[in-house]
Amino acid sequence: MNDRVRIHVDGTLAYVTLTRADKHNGMDLDMLKGVIKAQKQVRKLKGIRAVILQGEGPSFCAGLDFKSVLGEPVKAALAYLQLWWPIQNDFQTWSIGWRKVPVPVIALVHGNCFGAGLQLALGADIRICTPDAKLSMMEAKWGLVPDMGGIALMRELMPLDAAKELTMTGRILSGNEAKAIGLVTHVSKEPLAHALSIIEEMAVRSPDAVGAGKFLLQGAWRTGERAALRLERLWQRRMMGNPNQRISVERNQQKKEIPFKERSLS
Repeated sequence: MNDRVRIHVDGTLAYVTLTRADKHNGMDLDMLKGVIKAQKQVRKLKGIRAVILQGEGPSFCAGLDFKSVLGEPVKAALAYLQLWWPIQNDFQTWSIGWRKVPVPVIALVHGNCFGAGLQLALGADIRICTPDAKLSMMEAKWGLVPDMGGIALMRELMPLDAAKELTMTGRILSGNEAKAIGLVTHVSKEPLAHALSIIEEMAVRSPDAVGAGKFLLQGAWRTGERAALRLERLWQRRMMGNPNQRISVERNQQKKEIPFKERSLS
């Protein structure tokens, strides 16, 4: 990793932490690279059951640090050229990349969560937010539009009119206001404790079933009925009879906490 992002593994949990606290975790190009590397690294950690995505200091992530990025004109110009790529670029991977992680990713949102920061949080499977957090899709303030995966992710969470209003106004929402429109999953004064309680519930389920459920829903949520039903069949074939599915049956029949095998999904 670099000095912008830290990974810490505690048992079956991986903590991915933005470490630019003095800048409210404003995203610069080094942080962009660090987050993408973290996504790749946690995908390889077979023993983990969940990822906690968080920011050090007063904020989760206050968005793109324009001053820092423009202070490196050559790197900034090369980054700008990614807008002409015909494929997903690094800025979009910043958020979308978490969808490839085969375990639940839970973002803990506090302080400022603006622009790039909000899009990063949207890439998580679950968002737990403090009531006094401030969230905004702030690109309109700078004459821009969201381009870091936020649009692809928002469409799964809220109606089109709500997403349009959020994008066109750049309005700053509290945690409770964000929950009301579906932008965050839970509001809690203790986001980490809340996240750990959810992870504890998931931990008694097959790690393969949890990961497959994530991938199935992501693939099927916006497809047609026929494609969604096909994905159900495909993923169920992968689950039925595998070691952790058999252990799940034994746990239910014997009423014992039989340990699961390492997940087979990656």
